[in-house]
Amino acid sequence: MYVPAHFAEVDLPRLHDFIEKHSFGLLVTPSGELPFATHLPFLLDRSSGPNGTLVTHLARANPQWRDARGRTALAIFSGPHAYISPTWYEAEHVVPTWNYTAVHAYGKAEVVEDEERLLEIVRESVKRFEQGTTRPWSFDHDSNFIERLLAQIVGFRIEIERIEGKFKLNQNHPIERRRKVVKGLIERGGENAEAVAGMMQAMLPAEN
Repeated sequence: MYVPAHFAEVDLPRLHDFIEKHSFGLLVTPSGELPFATHLPFLLDRSSGPNGTLVTHLARANPQWRDARGRTALAIFSGPHAYISPTWYEAEHVVPTWNYTAVHAYGKAEVVEDEERLLEIVRESVKRFEQGTTRPWSFDHDSNFIERLLAQIVGFRIEIERIEGKFKLNQNHPIERRRKVVKGLIERGGENAEAVAGMMQAMLPAEN
């Protein structure tokens, strides 16, 4: 990913927070001469490896896992994004742009087919993503249904060897212009615009 220095986010705990908040990512691996991509929910094990380890699973019918074993995988996590109008800057010689946030994580893909390890991936996934529901779903891991389920999926573990964060939030503009962009985004409204505005505001110094 092209990351100019003023947009680079290198703080590992903050990158981990971002992955956990935007955990539905894109798994990209090589397949012949072309890349292959699957949209998947990821778990993050922060304590495994120097940069953490990503864990997910996909359908055994999906051919991606057959070519991915032992090869470099890229997991892409996208956050809020918003169009930025040059009129908000109230300045000359400015152009439209797009503010956005993303994290890319790279590592060798380990395919998990062992039933006990697959069961642990499914159990942890349910535990993580059922949080906040009024009646959390659970399963009996001894049931025939779960045995059939495990036979139809394949797990992935990717120990992160390299991680990149790009938070493009107008850091290359003067502070006053950035405040005007925050105001414009809030006035426009909408989930993405307001989220970008919040991230931008958090990076600005407090007003006197």
